[in-house]
Amino acid sequence: MTYRHLFGRFLDSHPERLHFAAHSHHPWPDVTYDAHQRWWEDSAQGMDDKWEGFFADFIPRLRGRLGRLLNLGDGATIAFAPNTHELVNRVFSTLPTPVEIVTTTAEFHSFDRQVRRWEEAGWAKVTRIGAEPFASFPERFLDRSGRADLVYLSQVFFDSGFVVPDLAALIDSLPNSPTVIIDGYHGFMARPQDLAPLAHRAFFVAGGYKYAMAGEGAAFMHCPPGKGERPIDTGWYAGFGALTDRVDEVSYGANGDRFWGATQDGSGLYRLEAALEMFEANGITPQVIQGHVAALQEDFLDRGPALGELLPPSEFERGSFLTFRRRDANDLYRRLHNRRVITDYRGDRFRIGFGIYHEPEDVYRLVSELQTIESQI
Repeated sequence: MTYRHLFGRFLDSHPERLHFAAHSHHPWPDVTYDAHQRWWEDSAQGMDDKWEGFFADFIPRLRGRLGRLLNLGDGATIAFAPNTHELVNRVFSTLPTPVEIVTTTAEFHSFDRQVRRWEEAGWAKVTRIGAEPFASFPERFLDRSGRADLVYLSQVFFDSGFVVPDLAALIDSLPNSPTVIIDGYHGFMARPQDLAPLAHRAFFVAGGYKYAMAGEGAAFMHCPPGKGERPIDTGWYAGFGALTDRVDEVSYGANGDRFWGATQDGSGLYRLEAALEMFEANGITPQVIQGHVAALQEDFLDRGPALGELLPPSEFERGSFLTFRRRDANDLYRRLHNRRVITDYRGDRFRIGFGIYHEPEDVYRLVSELQTIESQI
């Protein structure tokens, strides 16, 4: 079955462009166009009063959709923000400094940059566990996590596609003391998720920018009960129900409400709900997406030229993109980009991402373009 027709506005805007950076910016489905306009219309209709319906009706509905996808019941433990960086900083504000952090060398730039700045300021002491060798990663990570205040790791590593095996068991093996944050951005809507075994223990951050195909401004976090009850970094959304009350102690909402921030543009969340509703209506589950992408990946590996060392090796589970280690990764990216073929690279790692909107013909064209370029090198 093909799904390209659901993304006509984005794909038809540049029909000559071949987009294979699906681990980054996906095309948005057509339904998000109407959703984006609907935020404007609801704002015009309600003005200040729009927030009542936003929190009373829209947010529970969106939480419910996410709750079903993540096996979190009604999703009441979910907080929203424009980006995951804001949510992670809010969790950090619940911890006494300096914070002992255990993380990996394979975390995305936003977290890596913030952690380095915390180190410079004396707010954190950080231990980074190397992702490779992949086979021993879980044991090495557990070995260094025992005395941490904060444990942070990705479910799928952005620079290789390595999927941390049996993540629930890994988290369950940690001591009870650390606060745990799982970066799920490269897993959400790319693979099936069951957060129920982790819900009591770990924060989980993800959003709409990547595989949920809803664009920017739509991040969320599952907030485990009893963890970080009173974030120091807080905004008026976190006390929305008590705005008219003035008490000596700052009050917080229940469940995920306590980790809300302040005023944000709601259009991203409108797009996210529209995209999730569209997936549900068309039977496009994370299982369907994962299967579709896996078939395209295998087709590419069977047909395509040798591009370098495949990361992680084939015996490991990988995410929805292929990573090849090669010294000229940036040059290959630029050559393809000049031919209107969009991929990306990180250092010596060349990445090709696959999405539900791709069809086998797209893979054939990508292979042809790569063969042409490789023959010229």
